[in-house]
Amino acid sequence: MFENVDWLPDNFVISDAVLSLLASSVILVVTVMILRSLTARFIQRTVQSPELRGKWLINSRNGFLLLMLLGLVMIWGEELRTLALSIVAIAVAFVVATKELILCFTGSILKSGSRSFVLGDRIQVKDLRGDVIDQTLLATTILEVGPGKNMHQRTGRRIVIPNALFVSEPVVNESFTTHYDFHVFTVPFKREDNWQAAQAALLESANRHCAPYLELVRRYMSKIGNQRGLTMPTVEPRVTLQVPVAGEIHLTVRLPVKVGERNFIEQGILSEVFTDNDFSPQSRSRNTAGEHAAPAVAE
Repeated sequence: MFENVDWLPDNFVISDAVLSLLASSVILVVTVMILRSLTARFIQRTVQSPELRGKWLINSRNGFLLLMLLGLVMIWGEELRTLALSIVAIAVAFVVATKELILCFTGSILKSGSRSFVLGDRIQVKDLRGDVIDQTLLATTILEVGPGKNMHQRTGRRIVIPNALFVSEPVVNESFTTHYDFHVFTVPFKREDNWQAAQAALLESANRHCAPYLELVRRYMSKIGNQRGLTMPTVEPRVTLQVPVAGEIHLTVRLPVKVGERNFIEQGILSEVFTDNDFSPQSRSRNTAGEHAAPAVAE
């Protein structure tokens, strides 16, 4: 019967165990079909009500189908278990091989779900800092801003960040608002320098640069605070003192700025203050001597 079957490979051999399972499966299927046929005939002959007869026929058909499926599972259980283990091993190998891609997809879902940033925001991840210009499922592209954390000018370099980085690293978003924001920069001095005069000069210059839009910032921050349920800080410029190490005084300037003008405002204040003033120890001594000098007596 199978003498002319030449499409099977020469080394194709079916083991006795598989033949036994196939035979058992055929016997089970034939037995179930015969029982179903006998049961259907019995129901059709004995049940007079059409509705009840149809109900019993459907229930018997479903019952024999379920019985056949359970029997096949019992017959092929060991082979199915081996197949499942093989599938699990293949799945584990696939996950290990594509771990970074899976993390990239996960990072994309995470940053979208948490709304960490949008296009145009200035973000920092680890030592990477810049303006977001593109987002995909695998990576986020930024235009680098720097150098360092305190500069606000673009370096001209484009950085592609894998989204997997957003799963394990925090994201700093410097674009909390869309129109006005707070900008902070630090000016270091030595303890013997005339840092008191520098503090007054920085505060005066900051107030002068912010005066044209200070009231607009105050209303805008109040609106943002009401929308997001936050207590917004005062918007007036301020200069605070820090002593990071012995012998040094750092003046920290905080002022409201228009979004995109951080570097412009900072450079304007620094240029104005250090061009018109001298904060060396000698200037401090001269000021002190002038304050304690005795007034001249007119003859």
